[in-house]
Amino acid sequence: MTSKAELVNRRKAPLATPSDIESEAVKQISGALNILLADVFVLYFKTKNFHWHISGPHFRDYHLMLDEHADQIFAMTDEVAERVRKIGGTTLRSIGHVCRLRRVQDNEAEFVTPADMLSELHEDEAHLVLSMRAIHNLCAENSDLATASLLENWIDQSQRRSWFLFESTRQRGQE
Repeated sequence: MTSKAELVNRRKAPLATPSDIESEAVKQISGALNILLADVFVLYFKTKNFHWHISGPHFRDYHLMLDEHADQIFAMTDEVAERVRKIGGTTLRSIGHVCRLRRVQDNEAEFVTPADMLSELHEDEAHLVLSMRAIHNLCAENSDLATASLLENWIDQSQRRSWFLFESTRQRGQE
């Protein structure tokens, strides 16, 4: 069995990952990516919440769409966190850490109309895109091409989800 002293020493072990990116840039980029990761976790949970609680005549379509969106959003989490580690940063360690960094707000209402759910998720996706563009600019300034490339794909995915959410909220006569 491992002694308490050994466990304490392990916890102190450095997580130094070699990187060709300047240390200050690593701090800035990993900090921005951790905020993005927190937002992605919150958006994932909110999307699943709405997926579980959607109701009404378009239930099946919305339920399936939100499940698909949640899967796409969740798939980002590991990629974002691993990118932070690859460049030499450390990433989120707890739900509390997520709550301290996140900018996407929860929705704990007992009932939310389907239109309001989709509109709120549309706004959250738009926020995510703006955030990712800012991080992309930071990466470009620091020649972090790999992170910038990943962000381009995530922006495209988020814009697609945003488009679907927007189109799903259109009323007759708005076509």
